[in-house]
Amino acid sequence: MKPTSFKYFAVRSVEETVELLAEHGDEARVLAGGQSLVQEMNARRVRPRVLVDLNPVSGLNLVNAENGLLVLGAMARTAAVESDPAVVLRLPALAEAASRVGHVAVRNRGTVGGNVAHADPAANLPPVMLALDATFTARSESGEREIPAADFFRGPYLTALEPEEFLTELRLPGLPAGAGSAFLEVSRRGRGWGIGGVAAIVSLSGGEVSDVRIGLSGMGPTALRAREAENVLRGESASDETWSEAAEVAVREVDPPNDANASAGYRRHLAGVLVRRALAVAAARAEGSQA
Repeated sequence: MKPTSFKYFAVRSVEETVELLAEHGDEARVLAGGQSLVQEMNARRVRPRVLVDLNPVSGLNLVNAENGLLVLGAMARTAAVESDPAVVLRLPALAEAASRVGHVAVRNRGTVGGNVAHADPAANLPPVMLALDATFTARSESGEREIPAADFFRGPYLTALEPEEFLTELRLPGLPAGAGSAFLEVSRRGRGWGIGGVAAIVSLSGGEVSDVRIGLSGMGPTALRAREAENVLRGESASDETWSEAAEVAVREVDPPNDANASAGYRRHLAGVLVRRALAVAAARAEGSQA
């Protein structure tokens, strides 16, 4: 199939984008990398009357570490995030999640803003954004507003963005001293559709867990935080037994779907396995950062 007819605008500035979205509202869709949107349009699951192409806009593709923050332009390509030295060094979980997005061609074209705004419950980047307490900048005719990642994902393919808004920037706090991160995912085949993934951030102090954050994908209607498991871990010794106990709690927090890729029961089991392993990897990296 092919998409229904639409008007196409290759915008040159943020201001032009804002004007078009204000004019056309929910009849318009923003095109970033197009790796998901174009498929949806070809299948006629979405039928925008107006397509606003952000690719000609300069300044939206930055990857910049500044003042302890990692600042990503919404049009930063996934491949650039995967390979950026600052990301690899400071936020391994983000680099690992980016490396698991499709194949090379998909990562070369796809964008971090598009991945996040698409809000696929099984996508790799949203759980990392949750675990890192990221903040997203949305722009509209009314100006800019900041949206915490915790408030951004509202349901399958549904976000807090209003029809006249689009993402311009993602801001991720760096890891504190004594912290490590990791992202693990399982798919039915290499770089295939993700069945489930876990992002873990672990901070250690004196051999104990001083802080921890756990994000999961593919385990509910949106990416989610395993906050009860996090609460169980704080103040506990860093050990395999501790990771296993937290994994058992995390399993009770998820509400995974049944679909063609996996059963809910398998996903629930997978959540426990991945949480345990991701915590262990993140803790080992935290220990390494203290050496």
